[in-house]
Amino acid sequence: MDRRHLFRTGLAAAGLSALPTLVRADAPIIPIRVNAPDVFRTTVCLRPFRAAGPRIETEVVGRKIVVHNYGHGGSGWSLSWGSAEAAVKLAMQSSPEKIAVIGAGALGLTAAITAQRAGADVTIYARERFPFVRSARATGSWTPDSRIAKTAAVDAGFADRWERMARTSLVLHRGFVGLGGNPVEWMDQYVLRKPPAPELAPSSLPPAVEPEDPGFVYLEDRLRDVVPRFHAYTGVHPFNAGEIRRGTIMTFNVASYCHQLESDFLAAGGRFEAMEFHTPSDLSRLKEKVVVNCTGYGARALFRDESITPVRGQIVWLVPQADVHYGLYISGLLVLARRDGIVVQATGGEMSGWNDDNETPDSIAAQAALDRLKSIYA
Repeated sequence: MDRRHLFRTGLAAAGLSALPTLVRADAPIIPIRVNAPDVFRTTVCLRPFRAAGPRIETEVVGRKIVVHNYGHGGSGWSLSWGSAEAAVKLAMQSSPEKIAVIGAGALGLTAAITAQRAGADVTIYARERFPFVRSARATGSWTPDSRIAKTAAVDAGFADRWERMARTSLVLHRGFVGLGGNPVEWMDQYVLRKPPAPELAPSSLPPAVEPEDPGFVYLEDRLRDVVPRFHAYTGVHPFNAGEIRRGTIMTFNVASYCHQLESDFLAAGGRFEAMEFHTPSDLSRLKEKVVVNCTGYGARALFRDESITPVRGQIVWLVPQADVHYGLYISGLLVLARRDGIVVQATGGEMSGWNDDNETPDSIAAQAALDRLKSIYA
């Protein structure tokens, strides 16, 4: 689900879930410290969007059987395990003893581990590993239909395939909750709405402008039995907002999650080999006959796949802060106070970053996001 769509629909999500509302004593909500010395980096990630959805299919390239597993838009981490299951099922059809995976990001690591569990000897070939892969720059929330496809471009079976991937991924992600380093955990999320400006009379307010509808597929209703509910929050809080709703979301502390996946892969006998691929013919250098292609946005150049549209996203990272562990969203700004850093992302509109392959950080936009975050606290 698109992050902006998630929080917009989250306002009404109380009717989407059969999960019970937990009664609990609320800990104080500590304001996030927003000072220049606390900013330790600004990153840009290009999400590989395909209007028809992820490419999970087999192609013969020379003497290699290539199973493609890329093009997940903003849902790469979220759908990684379910996508891996579908791709590895295709890769194992010829019962190979050895499988090559190219790409060491979220999709590559989960595909490699899934192939190991299916009985294959697996080597990951990649130019870069964590923390230099694009997956390391992800926002880190479970959003399985975030810019995943366009309604007009998907086939009739897409929704069912997506649901299988989403549910499979959710089950596998849950298996990491509670592990040391908190690779995956649940986090409180606050959705804020500011009151109208007091100096403006209702008649003087400008007319509402309908945002452009990009036609993305939204399928979260299919997960209504596993989506925790959002509800009105009336407790003590530090937010400058007229309405607050709270829910619980699954989040990924990407640093510890990547390390956990790499450790699991190596412990099962996996190997990493540094290798760079420029054309499909470069796959002939691999000794394995079956290759799972998990190169993400890199597949656009490697396989000349012009169906991939880059969607640029920028994150300003604040150092982790003790006792600050929650997320918030207010129109145009998403914040996740993760264990491995506090994510501050100016989300813009649905089409923000569309077809923009510039990976250079924008310092002006970064400062604007931080200023916006400061203004949220009363």
